Amino acid sequence: MDTRVRPGDVILVHAEDQPAFYARVEEILPDVRAGWRRIRFSVLTVPRHEMTWILEPRQIDGDPFTMGGTPLRIERLPDPVPAGPDERPDPPPGPGGGTVITFPGKGG
Repeated sequence: MDTRVRPGDVILVHAEDQPAFYARVEEILPDVRAGWRRIRFSVLTVPRHEMTWILEPRQIDGDPFTMGGTPLRIERLPDPVPAGPDERPDPPPGPGGGTVITFPGKGG
């Protein structure tokens, strides 16, 4: 792979120098044009929306480009940092030590 962005990475797409949307990269494949790549990603919205863009590797790695006259840029987000021992939530209580909360059903 000739980009720093990999399938499974989360990216932030900027449009006109403003954050526009987050997406998860599904795959990066060679395009029929030499040196270009097809990047397929799922936009993290409800409902999920999938797109495929044909870009040069340097554009996938963050160099600005335009589509239809709109300036765009992809930013790879850093991998999540695991929580330290002091930041982890307390484990749930064992059997018999929890509290059951009931919610009213329909109409009540």
